[in-house]
Amino acid sequence: MRDAGGVYTLHTPVPAGDTISWLFRLDGEAGSDGVFLGLDFPIGLPLAYAERTEARNFLELLPRLGTGEWDEFYNVAEEPEHVSLCRPFYPARPGHARQRHLLDGLGVNHMDDLRRVCDRGYPGRRAAAPIFWTMGAQQVGKAAIAGWREVLGPALRSRTDMLLWPFAGRLDALLGSGGIVVAESYPAEFYGHLGLAFPPGGGGKRNQAARATNAAPLLAWGEANRVSLSPDLLIAIGDGFGNAADGEDRFDAVVGLMGMLNVLFGCRRPYEPVDERVRRVEGWILGQASPPA
Repeated sequence: MRDAGGVYTLHTPVPAGDTISWLFRLDGEAGSDGVFLGLDFPIGLPLAYAERTEARNFLELLPRLGTGEWDEFYNVAEEPEHVSLCRPFYPARPGHARQRHLLDGLGVNHMDDLRRVCDRGYPGRRAAAPIFWTMGAQQVGKAAIAGWREVLGPALRSRTDMLLWPFAGRLDALLGSGGIVVAESYPAEFYGHLGLAFPPGGGGKRNQAARATNAAPLLAWGEANRVSLSPDLLIAIGDGFGNAADGEDRFDAVVGLMGMLNVLFGCRRPYEPVDERVRRVEGWILGQASPPA
C-alpha cells in the first residue's frame, strides 16, 4: 500500500480468495489510486497459433474464449484426436501423451512455434514450457487456463477500465488512467534484477534455507528504494518464508511485487515490445529485455 506521502509499505502475502471477484475487491481497496497488478502466468498467444486461428488481437479474443465457437477452449484435450485450434490445451492426464500429438493437432512443426518470443530460450536462459502443454513440473498451461477463465476473461467482459499491458498501450499511459492495469510478471525474471541468487545444489527457491540466503539483497533493495517493510514481512524474509508448502509461493509473490516496483521506480525499463504483432497478440513479460538477435 502507498500512503499520502507516496511511501510504499509491503506486507506478507495473503491468499487471493475467490478468483472471479478478486480484481473487483482489489479495486475497492485501492479506491481512486487505481491498481497495478502483476500475474504470474502467460498472458498472450504465440504468433504461429494466432495466425492459424486468424486472431489479430489477444485483447479482443480473450473475453470470447470459453464461449460460442470457442466453448471448448479451456477443456484440456484427453486424447490426441481431441486437440484442435479451438481446443488447444493437452494432455488432460499423463500416460502416452507426446508433444508430437500437440504439434500435429495444431498444425505446427516445432514446440517453439507454440512459444511466444518472450518464452523462447537463448544462451544463458532455458526456454519456458509452451503455453498449451499441460504436463510436467514446468508446465504453465493450467495456470493460463485458470487465470484467463477465472480472472481476466470475466473482468474484461464486465468492465471498461481493465487494461492489459502491453496490449492496451504503453505502461506509463496505462498507469495514469486510474483503472486496473495488469501485467505479466515472472518472479524468476526479477531474481537477476534484484540481485538474488541460489546456492548450487541447495534446492533453489523450493528450499527454505536457500530462500533465506536472499534476505540481504531483498532488505537492501527496500532500504535503497525507501520502501517500508512491515514487521511480519521482515520476519518472513529473514526466515526464508517458513517451511510450509506455500513458502515458495509467498517468496515469489514478494519478489514479484518488488520487481514490479523496480520498474515503477524507473530502476528497470518495462521493455515495451517494438514489433506490433508481438504487442497485440503475444504480449510480454514485464522488465524482460529482448533476447539477443
